Amino acid sequence: MGQAYSVTEINQYIKNMFIRDGILNRVFIKGEVSNCKYHTSGHIYFTLKDAQGQLACVMFAGQRRGLTFKLEEGQSVVALGSVNVYERDGKYQLYASEIVLDGQGILYEKFERLKRSLEAEGLFDSEHKKPIPTYPKRVGIVTASTGAALQDIINIVQRRNPYVQLILYPAQVQGTGSAESVVKGIKLLDILGVDTIIVGRGGGSIEDLWAFNEEIVARAIYDCSTPIISAVGHETDITIADFVSDLRAPTPSAAAELAVNDYLAFQSIVRDYKHKLSREMQQKLNQFINKIREYKLRILYASPAFQIRQKRQFLIDMEQKLIIHMNHQIKGKRHLLELYIAKLEGLSPLSKLSRGYALIVGENNIPVQSIHKVKKDEILTISLLDGDIRTRVEELSEKKRGD
Repeated sequence: MGQAYSVTEINQYIKNMFIRDGILNRVFIKGEVSNCKYHTSGHIYFTLKDAQGQLACVMFAGQRRGLTFKLEEGQSVVALGSVNVYERDGKYQLYASEIVLDGQGILYEKFERLKRSLEAEGLFDSEHKKPIPTYPKRVGIVTASTGAALQDIINIVQRRNPYVQLILYPAQVQGTGSAESVVKGIKLLDILGVDTIIVGRGGGSIEDLWAFNEEIVARAIYDCSTPIISAVGHETDITIADFVSDLRAPTPSAAAELAVNDYLAFQSIVRDYKHKLSREMQQKLNQFINKIREYKLRILYASPAFQIRQKRQFLIDMEQKLIIHMNHQIKGKRHLLELYIAKLEGLSPLSKLSRGYALIVGENNIPVQSIHKVKKDEILTISLLDGDIRTRVEELSEKKRGD
């Protein structure tokens, strides 16, 4: 008896076989919807069938964002997903990631095939993306001349910046020859030398938008030297042109806002920069003025003329102080001299003589202060205020005490 495997082991082995199969990991399956149930969790459980068989399917709630219609019984659809084994029940089923109505399925498969091919060539690489000019003067538009998309673009541009020139190439954006028309518009506007090109149209089905999924349009956008903004359909619509273009806008109105700067906001920015520049210039000017004043003072203080004036003023001040000091000293000495004069006058013989007194000098020229200092017949000199008298002593008479 050979080795026995558990049910779980067999289911895991089969699951690994499915996982290693490249076709089953990403496969388009076409069929009719039956047993469709929307679970309260948001998941959709259904069956795809045809005349010979059926396949259980599930679309989880997280994948339903790309579902643009309500899945119902009897619909013919094309589902994209992976086939894998649900180990618990031992059953395989399709885990759907995208579902489109049949008729769109062939286009969708063609879309995926072209997308993979162009991506492999590097047409979607970010290094090939050109920056959108911030302040364009001329904006080219490739769209239908009668569509709502054009009016939306015009209204937005006129509101944001009426000074931007719009150049329209009225392209055919739907039906036979539409891709060639779009390519021609891109090439002509590129030759004309506009700053930015908006390529797009309003919303529609995948068939309506198919011109923007054509390879010639993708290569025309890639080869264009002018930055291109794609604006095809609504926000949920994705085309090959969106991947190749330099910038994708969700709507034509959004493309106009991305392509054209807001002039009022720009004016406000310019005013702010002007005020800021004026303030900074005034601050710099004030700094330079203060420095010039400082340098001027330094030069003034260091100049010979200023130094001479300073020294001269110093000498004048010293002279004034000296004069004041001298006057003070003179005044003090004069007062002292007056005291000495008064004292001398009190001691001066002339002062005595002026009051009737006389100075008597002996022959030895010594003042006679007593009769005992002179002799009889001695010649004495009597000095009066106005002259001298020479006399001889004839008699000496001593004054008695008490007289």
